Amino acid sequence: MTVRWGVIGPGRIADKVVGDFGHVPGAELVAVASRSAERGAAFARRHGIPRVHDSYQAIIDDPDVDVVYVATPHPQHRGIALAALNAGTAVLVEKAFTVSSVGTREVAAAARGTGVFAMEAMWTRFFPAVLRMRELIADGAIGEVRGVQADLGVRNETGPDDRFYSSELGGGALFDLGVYVISFAQMVLGNPTDVLARGTLAETGVDVEESIVLGYPDGRSAALYCSLQCATPGSARVVGTDGWIEVPPRFHHPDGVVLHRPGAEPEQISAPSLGAGYAHELIEVTERIAAGEPESAIMPLSDTIAVQDVMAAVADQLGMVPVEGPVDL
Repeated sequence: MTVRWGVIGPGRIADKVVGDFGHVPGAELVAVASRSAERGAAFARRHGIPRVHDSYQAIIDDPDVDVVYVATPHPQHRGIALAALNAGTAVLVEKAFTVSSVGTREVAAAARGTGVFAMEAMWTRFFPAVLRMRELIADGAIGEVRGVQADLGVRNETGPDDRFYSSELGGGALFDLGVYVISFAQMVLGNPTDVLARGTLAETGVDVEESIVLGYPDGRSAALYCSLQCATPGSARVVGTDGWIEVPPRFHHPDGVVLHRPGAEPEQISAPSLGAGYAHELIEVTERIAAGEPESAIMPLSDTIAVQDVMAAVADQLGMVPVEGPVDL
């Protein structure tokens, strides 16, 4: 079975993602939708896409499209995903999945109610190095896991008119960078019971950096940091009673991990990715849809909901009010 893909929102991230379709068996990129005819046509020419739609509804209704990759600004994700799922079209939604817990739960409920596939495009979870790390943890290589540390920061020198500073466009550190550190911690430790966040807001009301501590009833914890004003290594560590695993910079797209155990030399474990790294999540979606499965076991909707709940708690503690915008389909 060939799974036919469409792209909604032909921006910078979509340009990178679709470049990896050559590494995805059984997938065919057949359509793109943009409200800018010129932008859509240019994207189609660059990537050899045969059809261009001038509305999101048109690509959702296209009978030759099985799944759409949603790469619009975050506040539009909810409306587009709901429209697609209710029309029977599967979705891969760029992270952050939505900008609210309510929106994420709505999309998850629609997916489960219709039986149509939906997944958050958290590419990190599908990297061979991360899958190998999870195997090591499951095998007890570092004993009982007690903590996670992760940072992801960039020195963003764009002006106040940039998308990163617009609440209407889903700007801020949380939705672009914080989602990575939170998702990594949730993947390893599960769902926290306590969230403590401290950070800074821009004049536009979006966050520019924050430190986050996640707590668990048995004393496990995660110490996380993200920033749009400070460049950081972008590394992560999983700490256990018998050692630790280091995920070198940048941890959200690694080609290997390092296993550290007391009394032993560090063990370098190489696990290169395909293409630019996006192929692995595209392969997962393609295979699950071809098999008629409604979710991914690697990135289940329940994990997306849990991560969104943490982000909602962080936003609330910082005084940030995300805007879930209407979508002109």
